[in-house]
Amino acid sequence: MQLILFDLDGTLIHSEAGIVGSLRHALARLGHEAPPLEELRRWIGPPLRQSFPKVVGDDPARVEQAVAHYRERFDSIGWSEHEVYPGIAELVETLAGEARQLAIVTTKMRVQAQRIIDHLPFGRHFRAVYGPGGDGLHSEKAQMIARALADFGAAPEQAVMIGDRHFDIEGARSNGVRGLGVAWGFGSREELEQAGAAAIAATPAELAALLRPARAAA
Repeated sequence: MQLILFDLDGTLIHSEAGIVGSLRHALARLGHEAPPLEELRRWIGPPLRQSFPKVVGDDPARVEQAVAHYRERFDSIGWSEHEVYPGIAELVETLAGEARQLAIVTTKMRVQAQRIIDHLPFGRHFRAVYGPGGDGLHSEKAQMIARALADFGAAPEQAVMIGDRHFDIEGARSNGVRGLGVAWGFGSREELEQAGAAAIAATPAELAALLRPARAAA
């Protein structure tokens, strides 16, 4: 495995405060009461345009208003309301030191994700950030993983996708890429297992161990 693709929210950073705060802001601006926190946590990962209709309805114009209000708060302060999971910085530094090619694949807008990566102390190790543009197109994990494989010239067996939600695992499998789940994020172990994760790490140290055989063989 030469190419290691990481999800962002729930995998590298704990970003609940910024995302949930921005979701609540968007719904309040449209006069809606936000769902309970447990439900909003399930909105972390899928594209916003798939989640907002659950509350604001299927009117595309209203959904776009919700997305705009979300960005309003997130671009102001929400992007900075996160913490790096313990052990992640060390894992990334180790992988980079072994000359692995690292990239981000996220459903967060690419410009938002890039801003966060640029401010992480280990962000310089990620050679590319894949995320949707402002128009909401090309936001599926499978599409972005395929683009990453093409851009890096990596065969599916030379890559791995790491994430905390079923979208990450399903996107990997649809490209013939090994999908590894992480249990510290916003998805459950059951969700990752049902999606077909090749393995699930409970800690970054366990994730390093799952990657070690491939590193030794490379």
